[in-house]
Amino acid sequence: MKRSFKSMFSFFTESWSELKKVRWPSRKELTNYTLIVLGTIVVVAIYFWVLDIGISAVIEAII
Repeated sequence: MKRSFKSMFSFFTESWSELKKVRWPSRKELTNYTLIVLGTIVVVAIYFWVLDIGISAVIEAII
């Protein structure tokens, strides 16, 4: 029991140490990254929507 408590304490200590090393993005960087992700999602969604319409049209033409 004592060993598991020690390993848990060690885990949290090491985690906190690693979090101190992280370079957190500024608000401007975070906004830019968010806009890039949202833009990519929109482009991929439109791509699959057009692909779905195309495949549906081909299947309808066959049937």
